Formats: sequence, C-alpha cells, structure tokens
Amino acid sequence: MMKAVFFEKGGTADVLRYRDVNILDQCADNQVLVHIKAAGINPIDIKIRSAPERFLVSSPVIPGCDGAGIVEAVGKKVYDFKPGDAVYFSQPGFNQRQGTYAEYALVDASLLAIKPSSLTFEQAAAVPLVLITAWEALHDRARITAGQTVLIHAGAGGVGHVAIQLAKLSGADVITTVSNAEKAAFVDQWGAKSINYKTQDVVTEILDWTAGKGVDVAFDTVGPPDLQNCFDCVKPYGDVVTILQPAADTNWSEARKRNIRFSFELMLAPVLLELEDAKQHQGEILRQCAALFDENKLAIELAKTFSLSEASAAQDFLERDHPMGKIVLTI
Repeated sequence: MMKAVFFEKGGTADVLRYRDVNILDQCADNQVLVHIKAAGINPIDIKIRSAPERFLVSSPVIPGCDGAGIVEAVGKKVYDFKPGDAVYFSQPGFNQRQGTYAEYALVDASLLAIKPSSLTFEQAAAVPLVLITAWEALHDRARITAGQTVLIHAGAGGVGHVAIQLAKLSGADVITTVSNAEKAAFVDQWGAKSINYKTQDVVTEILDWTAGKGVDVAFDTVGPPDLQNCFDCVKPYGDVVTILQPAADTNWSEARKRNIRFSFELMLAPVLLELEDAKQHQGEILRQCAALFDENKLAIELAKTFSLSEASAAQDFLERDHPMGKIVLTI
C-alpha cells in the first residue's frame, strides 16, 4: 500500500481524499518506478479535478504532473537510470497513467532527467511543467533570438517567472505584466521591466517601450482578454504564443493584418498523443536546464509548501491567492 491523494468525481477541492491505495504494478519495459519525495501543483491539476470528463483520466484519479524523487526500480529496456538516482519529471496522468500526488509513480523513462544537484526535491518538483512550457513556447514556437523584445504576461506566476529567465538567457529584452508593486519587485530581480495592468494601459506602455514598433514576441499565459491585446502589442511578422484556448469571439483581424505567426503551446501533448520523440525532447529540456540550475543561471521560486495530506488546502491556495512562484506538496 502507499499513501495517495485521489478523487472519484469532479468538483471543488473538497472532493480530494488522502488514503492508502494499492501500490503500483511492476515497471513496463520503458518505465521507471519513482519513490516521490515532492510533487508540484499546477493549474492543470485543478482543471482536471473540476472537470475530469474532459481529460483522458481513469477513476479514481490521482492528480499531479510534476514530481521529484528517487528511482526505485527500472524496466528491462531502461538504460539511462538506475535505482538510487535522484530524478525529476512531468507526466500527466493520461492514458492509464497515474499522477504524482502519491508516494510512488510509474513514469515513462523518456520524460525523466537527473535532478539538479543544487535543488532540493521540493524545488525540483516545482520546475518541470513550467520550465518545459516556457522553453517550448519561447524556443520551439517563437524561435526566440538575441536582441529581440519579448512580452511575457503574468511574469510573477509559475510559467512567467521561468519564461523571463529563459528569455533573458537568450539575450532578449523582456517586459512583463504584474498586478502590484511586490510582484514588480519580484520580476525586477531577473531584469524584466514591468507594467501594472491594473493601473497602466498595457498596449500603450508596450508601444512606448518599443518606440511604436511593438514587441517581437508576446507570450500569453493568462488567456482572454490578454491574448486579444497581444495582437496590438506585436510588430508585423512577430510571434504570439498562448498556453490557453482562445475565446470563441476572439477578433483575429489585427493578427491577420500584421501577418503575425500564432502558436499554441500545450506541454501535455506528448503524453496525450503518445508521441515518443516529443517525450524525449521534454526529457532533454530537463537535462539541459539541470546544468543551468546548477550553474546558478536559472532559479525557481517556491511560494509555499504543503504536506501531501493538505493537497486540498494547497489547491485552494493556488486558486484563491495566485501566488508568486510555485506551490509544492512534500511527501
């Protein structure tokens, strides 16, 4: 048996249960059994809990995508990992997989990477989903290059604060939106100029910052109406990337007029669609960035930690407070 958090029907955070459940079966050939030490909490966990019928999950649902822990056992065709390795990963519980709000999880070996030695298990568990999302959005979708100007919405959030750092490492100038002075000071430490969207007009500030040209890249992590405003902030032939579904009434006319290249970023797609090459790419992103963490070129901010038994309170905190950085469960 193992301790786990699960739910059997969708709803608010009070549907989550913390109990003993049956431990997992043995590893398949390309799987690794990880003894989880910490699990990251992400907005997708709340979306799955709220409406599980929209996702390829099996009841009872153990939530969670991000995890960090110790390899317990490996499948017959796994050669890159061995028992005792400290690892981190992001694997959504789709297509008969299990999430990370548990003491153990079977993980596709292609999604794993050795944990950065400079990070605790809690810090490492906060990293994978937001890091992969930001990396794929900026490098794979927008094809960011040195000297560009980049708008990142919600720069104090989980994805946002990592995206700022990746953009700066690429040699870009970054501007981001925040809601208060505390968050402005938070993003300033990575060299991002900030706009308080509650007191300033974002489009006007962007055009002032770029001498009327608009930014090369806009990265939307919020959704409507921020996505709509991105089209007015980006220069002709620029890039807009979003991690959310556009509203049905989105006006695409400005994007079309400017020949904007529009991209979606859904880091869940490799597991959702069972794309082995894409899973390996995500594992490689984690491997490359482990070195950046250990060289103090990347950092992750922990907003708060909860114990596994407090998963309900942790999800409520994320929904209610929209904190700076990430929330993690210790296991």
